[in-house]
Amino acid sequence: MAMKRALLIALALLVASPATASRERATELADPKPSVDAPRRIVVSLAESDPARANAVFSNVINIQEFYGPDRVELAIVLYGPGVRHVLKGDSQVAERVASLRAYDITFIACGNTLESMGRPHDDLLDGVEVVKNGLPEIVEKVLSGWVHLKP
Repeated sequence: MAMKRALLIALALLVASPATASRERATELADPKPSVDAPRRIVVSLAESDPARANAVFSNVINIQEFYGPDRVELAIVLYGPGVRHVLKGDSQVAERVASLRAYDITFIACGNTLESMGRPHDDLLDGVEVVKNGLPEIVEKVLSGWVHLKP
C-alpha cells in the first residue's frame, strides 16, 4: 500500500513539474510571414460600454502587438454603439489607457452615426481618435481589403 501511495505521489509530482508545464508549442506563422513591409493587419471591434470589457479588449490588442512586434502588425479598434463612450472626453473611464495605446500606434476609429445619434460632436472625442461615417462598414471594408477581424 505504501509503495502504491509513493508511486502515485511521484506521478503527481511529475505531472505538475515545470518541465511538463513548459511544453507549450510556438504558434506557427502562416506565409507570408509578417514583416515591416507586409505587417499583419487586424481590426478589433468594440461595441460594449463596460470599462472592464474595454480593458480586456485593450489587453488582447497589446498581447497581439507583443506577439508580432510593433513593426510587424497594424492594429485598429473600431468603436460603435455603446463602445463609443470609451473615446468620449468626460465620459471615458479608460481615457488614460486609450492614450497609452495610441502612443503604441494603435488606431482608434469611432462610428460617426453613433456620435450623431448621441448628439455628440466630433470635438468630444479624445485626441487622435478618427471618425468614419459608419463603424460596421469600416470593418467590412477592412476585411475585404485583407484585414483580419477579431471580436474578443
